[in-house]
Amino acid sequence: MKDYLIDTHAHIDMIIAENDVTIETVLSDMDAFGVKKAIIPSVSAETFEKVIEIANSHENIYAMTGLFPDQAKIYNDDIENYMEKLAKSESKIVAVGEVGLDYYWDKSYNDMQKDAFRRQIRMANRLELPLVVHDREAHKDCFGILNEENPKNGVLFHCFSGSVEFMKECVKKGWYIALGGVVTFKNAVKMKDVAREVPLSNLVLETDSPYLTPVPYRGKPNKPAYVKFVAEQIAELRNMPLAELIDVTTTNAERFFRI
Repeated sequence: MKDYLIDTHAHIDMIIAENDVTIETVLSDMDAFGVKKAIIPSVSAETFEKVIEIANSHENIYAMTGLFPDQAKIYNDDIENYMEKLAKSESKIVAVGEVGLDYYWDKSYNDMQKDAFRRQIRMANRLELPLVVHDREAHKDCFGILNEENPKNGVLFHCFSGSVEFMKECVKKGWYIALGGVVTFKNAVKMKDVAREVPLSNLVLETDSPYLTPVPYRGKPNKPAYVKFVAEQIAELRNMPLAELIDVTTTNAERFFRI
């Protein structure tokens, strides 16, 4: 039985840069809260080498390479080729992410976002790596593109924000659902419903740190250690033993990322 947690989505590079802390402090906090492993996503070309450097320096830290939707305007062959080269040469890269669609801030370049998303799905297929998806107010288009491009090695919806009905459609495809600190927020009724109903076989945990800090630390910078509070809230919502939830979600994460 797995008795440790995994944070499947932690911007550790940002935590270090923005909060004047060391990686050793991040790892010490993780250890104190029973969090053994964490995975760092990329969001821009400037972050690729940094997340890989951190992952290569610490046994239980892993990395992803991918471009966030807001980078679609600069997406080109050179960047794609560079990502692919890194993924082939760096053993600690375990996924393509975070990639996807974000219609919340600016809908003026949606077509560019869709094109970059499709290209990165195809790259993940070539690399035989799983895909970690950012989907904000773009559920229909994300689902449609993923369905059309048919990613071969698994899909994980990071920081899932859809309805129970949308979750069920994703699960039918065999895709994974990642829940984070939002599930601890008092008014997050939709996410609490998803947490109760998502099949355990498709559930993993995350923080998205330094963002979306869970209760009881809401309002302060988030960190991978706090995935423990996400686990505690979901176990309570599902009326199940915390140890069982930890075992299942950790097993799922290790299987999905092959770590």
